[in-house]
Amino acid sequence: MGRAFVFGITLNVIFVVVEWVSGISANSLALIADATHNLSDVLGLVLAGGAMALARRPPTARFTYGLRGTTILAALGNAMLLLIVTGGIAWEAILRFQNDSVINETIVIWVAALGVMINAATAMLFMKGSKTDINVRGAYLHMAADAGISLGVVVAGIAMKYTGWTWLDPVTSLLIITVIFVGTWGLLRDSVRLALQAAPESVNPADVRRYFAELDGVTEVHDLHIWAMSTTETALTVHMVMPNGHPGDEFLSSVIQQVEHKFHIGHVTVQIETGTSAIPCVLAPDHVV
Repeated sequence: MGRAFVFGITLNVIFVVVEWVSGISANSLALIADATHNLSDVLGLVLAGGAMALARRPPTARFTYGLRGTTILAALGNAMLLLIVTGGIAWEAILRFQNDSVINETIVIWVAALGVMINAATAMLFMKGSKTDINVRGAYLHMAADAGISLGVVVAGIAMKYTGWTWLDPVTSLLIITVIFVGTWGLLRDSVRLALQAAPESVNPADVRRYFAELDGVTEVHDLHIWAMSTTETALTVHMVMPNGHPGDEFLSSVIQQVEHKFHIGHVTVQIETGTSAIPCVLAPDHVV
């Protein structure tokens, strides 16, 4: 995936420069808005690629999980950056309604068409990884949305060329904003949840608790915590009460393998308690963290 990020960043940086210059030359806010959106995606790719590189660094005495959490921060930053950019585009679009201007529709059409091809090609690079990594999914969604947005600019350019309706330029810009907002909201929601250590959407905590509770010899399950260490790795800790005592390392090994297979949770920590002590586990109540 590293090469995909490098190629995607390089290709889009070149196109952003071309589209910005063309937008100014053609006096098209829609083209400038599309270029601005592409620029935000380039920055997002840089954040995502950098976070993935940091996530591969080994743990240290201070950062005991390594820097895996940077992938979550990158996804969150990417979503927030995109929403901020839409505010600037909206303001410019509103101002453009008050001032009609001459637009070179031919430049708009051909440059936007180039954008469709470049963004579609970049999105294809991230399609496979988008199914398992929210960070890569963010990059994929951005590139796929960009291809659709550029296609909309092509259509608007053709319509302006044959009708003379220059108001289509700011209208297209506002439509771009709507597409960006809708496509980004889910990414923002998911990344905020992961940043707050919520269980990933792919994991149902009730199912996990039920699995532990139904194991042979287990009479109680408590202090169950599930959280994302990164956009691809999930961790879990749990206390199981087993009055007959510790079942042995083979039992624990089997449980860990089953949890990974059933729930895709790769970092599992289990504490066994007998429940026979006069001093109960202080973490047993559900309201205690």
